[in-house]
Amino acid sequence: MRILVIEDEQLLRGQLTDHLKDNGFAVDAAQDGEEGLYFGREYDYDAAIIDLGLPKIDGIEVINRLRNEGRVFPIIVLTARGHWQDKVEGLEAGADDYVAKPFQMEELFARLNALIRRTAGYASPVLSQGDLQLDTAKKEVRVEGQAVDLTAYEYKVLEYLMLNPDRVVSKMELTDHLYDQDFDRDSNVIEVFVGRLRKKISPMDMIRTVRGQGYRFVAEVPV
Repeated sequence: MRILVIEDEQLLRGQLTDHLKDNGFAVDAAQDGEEGLYFGREYDYDAAIIDLGLPKIDGIEVINRLRNEGRVFPIIVLTARGHWQDKVEGLEAGADDYVAKPFQMEELFARLNALIRRTAGYASPVLSQGDLQLDTAKKEVRVEGQAVDLTAYEYKVLEYLMLNPDRVVSKMELTDHLYDQDFDRDSNVIEVFVGRLRKKISPMDMIRTVRGQGYRFVAEVPV
């Protein structure tokens, strides 16, 4: 999952970035609204965390412009402002949730994960397809009730495919959502991850190759 963070406070921006990466997210961080708007326009994200009180372009305007340009990824706004009107304005601009400063990282991550799940059509933190279960809170995978030992990147690939069922996902899209922007990315590595995943979640045959296009996770039961 790839997250955009737009926060002008250097300490908080660093803390958010570090905690997100520690929890398995790829992160692009911007220090003002202008840079954040550029990232939001240029790249595809699974969610964004946007401070309202940004320099150059404020958070409300960033959200307005992104939504007007068709960017639909979920957005959580951060605000140190105590007035309820600011929270309402952020939601009306197109944000999906808000967290008031100071906040606990655990609350922010719980809200972030819930937004990503709901956007994909899942209400529960456990993504289930037949005998395959992926727990987004515990970062655990089970097949027929038995725990499956996955590497961090194998887990990320499976999670992204399960959050996008019955849709062809290209190797480039997977690399964009798994790695930070400044990471030396090689889309061929995705083939290795997918090959390992297929063996580890066997006999579940849910990851199909669409020649010349990418991969499709076949949902066998209603979400």
